[in-house]
Amino acid sequence: MDKLTVIGGGLAGCEAAWQAARYGIEILLFEMRPERLTEAHKTGLLGELVCSNSLRSADIMNAPGLLKKELQMADSLIMQAAVASRVPAGSAFAVDRTRFAGFITDAVSKNPNIKVIREEARKIPDSYTIIATGPLTSRPMTEALAGLIGQEYLYFYDAIAPILDAGSIEYEKVFRASRYGKGGDDYINCPMTKEEYSAFYNALIEADKVAPRQFEDEKVFEGCMPVEVMALRGRDTLRFGPMKPVGLPDPRTGVEPYAVVQLRPENIEKSAYNIVGFQTRLKWPEQKRVFSMIPGLGNAEFMRYGSLHRNTFINSPLSLNRDLSLKPMGHVYMAGQITGVEGYIESTAMGLVAGINAARRIKGLEAVGPPETTAHGALISHITAPKKDFQPSNINFGLFPEVADVRDKKKKRGIIVERALNDWQGYIRGVRQ
Repeated sequence: MDKLTVIGGGLAGCEAAWQAARYGIEILLFEMRPERLTEAHKTGLLGELVCSNSLRSADIMNAPGLLKKELQMADSLIMQAAVASRVPAGSAFAVDRTRFAGFITDAVSKNPNIKVIREEARKIPDSYTIIATGPLTSRPMTEALAGLIGQEYLYFYDAIAPILDAGSIEYEKVFRASRYGKGGDDYINCPMTKEEYSAFYNALIEADKVAPRQFEDEKVFEGCMPVEVMALRGRDTLRFGPMKPVGLPDPRTGVEPYAVVQLRPENIEKSAYNIVGFQTRLKWPEQKRVFSMIPGLGNAEFMRYGSLHRNTFINSPLSLNRDLSLKPMGHVYMAGQITGVEGYIESTAMGLVAGINAARRIKGLEAVGPPETTAHGALISHITAPKKDFQPSNINFGLFPEVADVRDKKKKRGIIVERALNDWQGYIRGVRQ
């Protein structure tokens, strides 16, 4: 049987292995956890989520929703797990972390064409390989990759939001609602007056923070920016971001608060909540002190504090072909966040394409990238087109080819979505033959 090595048991690696296994190929999936944990992971489960439990919008008229729809059309393992572990979150698609990762681990372990090897891969094999080691790639693999592509790595800092024990929330000071009433009363909302917001803001920007190591430049990704970094952009920045009160009137008064902190369920049982948009690099005692100033969280018990870690990604426009193979070595493919996409579903999408293309190459078939009119193709265009200053990106409609002669935004978006789904269906049909 033909063989393919996949290095990394995160979302991209598991999706790549799952898709390649459909071609009757023997997959060797290397995952170093739990023997060696990263600075962010806590378990040995495959597909563990470390930043948020939200996959963002479920609406296909939004770019993240469209990408998820394409994944489902391709029988994505990650989307199967997401559907099976979904928790209420308004118009967002959120999951129970433990059930989500458990579903993936169970499915991969039971696949007869996939063998999971629990050890660290320190070298890149000479045979067909997919590298999906993620933003927390170990030093030996980072050095192996640097030697292979002969260029410096880029990096940015990422942050994780805290998780609270539901039983420690002061419910008499908060209210349940989803923004604009979409999705029911899925979120817990902590309302703030102008005076409470001002005191909280001052404490936040003055709090002690974890400093980057001396030899590293400080860069943060816009889509997962620490709340205290965001706050430094202006006193009202948070009120137009994660603390936006619009669409959240307090049912006790009928009036929108000055600012609102939202809590989203972490699991189906709703025994834990994360603070939405509050990724942070504050020191742990400071998180307890500052976040306890939020109404309803005065006695909050932290099940996990927020943390800061360095995310690594390659300069993909210089290194990758459109089929996600490396230019210096065509039998090596890259997948996931290390390619310069940002987000759970974006990482999964790159794993899906890499898995399909690597498997097709092994089978002697043509390896092709999806049309740029699809969400998958738009992401690949972003990471492979020449750029002066390459930065990671989430999926967004700005990455898609323009629709000419249509000014109405809603109509234009509808055309983009319909075109994407039609072209994606044709792509999947073609690679499955």
